[in-house]
Amino acid sequence: MTNRLALETSPYLQQHADNPVDWYPWGEEALRLAREQNKPILLSIGYSACHWCHVMAHESFEDAEVAAVMNQHFINIKVDREERPDLDHIYQTAHYMLTQRSGGWPLTLFLTPDQTPFFGGTYFPRQARHNLPGFEALLERVAELYRTRQEDIAAQNASLLQAFDTTLPANPQKQASFSTTPLDHACTALQQSFDPVHGGFGSAPKFPRPTDMEFLLRHAARGGDPDARHMALHTLRKMADGGIYDQLGGGFCRYSVDERWAIPHFEKMLYDNGPLLALYTDACVLTGEASFQRVVHRTAGWVMREMQAPQGGYYSSLDADSEHEEGKFYVWTPQQAASLLSVEEYAIAAAHYGLDQPPNFENRHWNLIVAQPLAAIAEARQLPLEQVAQLLASAQQKLFAARASRVRPGRDEKILVSWNALMIKGMAHAGRMLGEPTWIASAQRAVDFIRAEMWQNGRLLATCKDGKAHLNAYLDDYAFMLDALLELLQTQFRLADLEFARALADVLLEQFEDSQSGGFFFTSHDHEQLIHRPKPGHDNAMPSGNGIAAFALQRLGYLLGEVRYLDAAERTLALYYPALARQPAGFTSLLMTLQEHLTPPQIIILRSAPGQSDAWHRRLFRHYAPDKLILALEGELAGLPEALAKPLSQSVNAWICQGTQCLPPVDDCQKLLEACFSIE
Repeated sequence: MTNRLALETSPYLQQHADNPVDWYPWGEEALRLAREQNKPILLSIGYSACHWCHVMAHESFEDAEVAAVMNQHFINIKVDREERPDLDHIYQTAHYMLTQRSGGWPLTLFLTPDQTPFFGGTYFPRQARHNLPGFEALLERVAELYRTRQEDIAAQNASLLQAFDTTLPANPQKQASFSTTPLDHACTALQQSFDPVHGGFGSAPKFPRPTDMEFLLRHAARGGDPDARHMALHTLRKMADGGIYDQLGGGFCRYSVDERWAIPHFEKMLYDNGPLLALYTDACVLTGEASFQRVVHRTAGWVMREMQAPQGGYYSSLDADSEHEEGKFYVWTPQQAASLLSVEEYAIAAAHYGLDQPPNFENRHWNLIVAQPLAAIAEARQLPLEQVAQLLASAQQKLFAARASRVRPGRDEKILVSWNALMIKGMAHAGRMLGEPTWIASAQRAVDFIRAEMWQNGRLLATCKDGKAHLNAYLDDYAFMLDALLELLQTQFRLADLEFARALADVLLEQFEDSQSGGFFFTSHDHEQLIHRPKPGHDNAMPSGNGIAAFALQRLGYLLGEVRYLDAAERTLALYYPALARQPAGFTSLLMTLQEHLTPPQIIILRSAPGQSDAWHRRLFRHYAPDKLILALEGELAGLPEALAKPLSQSVNAWICQGTQCLPPVDDCQKLLEACFSIE
């Protein structure tokens, strides 16, 4: 017997379809039953790659006795936080308000029938341990609490709903006076939490925080701040040498449980690999270091090999577990590796990956890290570096092939617009800067899939699986996709991509902007009514939807000379500027918008016959230039916006514009390079 979750598109919900729990998806049927029966709602939020979600499912949701108590006392609702980030935003915030502790997944909350939470936590074990109550006993206590403490719960609910109002940014009292001060203060704040030994920010657990590193590189490029550049590049080097990076297959895990980046939580998510791909590309262009280039190539290879659907979209994630063990697919023993390799190959691989050191995972396995660089191994063994590199490459191929025969972690094959957009931008940027057309084509295929399958009647749908697209899309979907299209337009200009970008921008203004106070709500004006309507500006594991909406709208406004987009970006900056000034390191995506508000990006338009601008493109992209938008418009293009409709000639002409000023056209590539990289 299956429950109602069997009909859902989410692989996470489908994982619970065989539970004895009478699960409902979030929707009017479950909410109506709770009201009619005056039963509290047990809301469980998780996602398919979540290790502790699986643990709680095996311990409690698959247990008939626990399920019987759940079914007796509660209306049980399962939510995939990746399909419903609106609900996750609200109830993670509520969890913090109720417990004064940060949340996570699985999130376990108990709601009154009007959807207001009155008690909750995250993971609860089947039996009491680690200072956590046993789940079955907790269920009985919460049910009793709901029956006997209605007045107290009602008073607490009223306070909680008032507290939600305080989470929204206050309407600015006066016109903001923007300055560069928050940019410098953000660098100082990040410096204070920077780990100078291992890289990254703060202590364990360590998250990549790609938005912060992108800001640091941009800030260094604009002001020449060597500390900002060092913090980003040192962190990227240490992550590339760590176990958070899959040394054999490419791609990054979600976070490291230790401060050295050695042992990850093994799930791989699409949403951080896209920005990391772009960051490592920039690091490669800035430094020319071969290790950065290897990370980009292997990660892009992993994306196309394992994460792209045949129809074009990118899948969401890979599980941390296989065969009910976390990391089993990825870890090794020295004996396993030695049995696959020649004596010479093993000697190099063991020294390089740390297999000749004590185990680093659960005291019995080895997660591969770069324990020694190849140059040090070559020197110690008095071997030519080229020979050592060849032996390692041969060992890698054999280990990777052997690993491929293991039981693979589960893959969440739903396609999310917002996460796809982050990967589209990463693949397009890497393909453009490193001259890899297959990566650009991969990004274009993903955009074409979304436009064909998830853009209906002038609106985006948030998720798609097995040919079924549904759910009203969120701020992140529109903002991230607009930002990705602006990157993709610089790789290979397609008029359809520009038209799609303008349509997305218009929906942002029409359906998401708070026209009175500024900024953008996370949900559209016609979205389902929930107990709160967030307007998030703070960056988390992903950049803020408000930060990227303002950044992308501002860029599109400069590109097209469209004042509506520029004004919306400025209103957003003004709304968040007080918070940004107080705590700048929490708002690095908005800081990048501020950078380009104070000094608009250079816009370079190349106009030529088909194929004529390729050489110019290549020379321009040898430079790290985050403050530039470069579009190559080749051949006859009907329907170009006025700002881009430059006259066509057989040779290449370039127009350089910044703000409202444009220089005379340039017909010599060297002169263009001199002009672009001296005018700031």
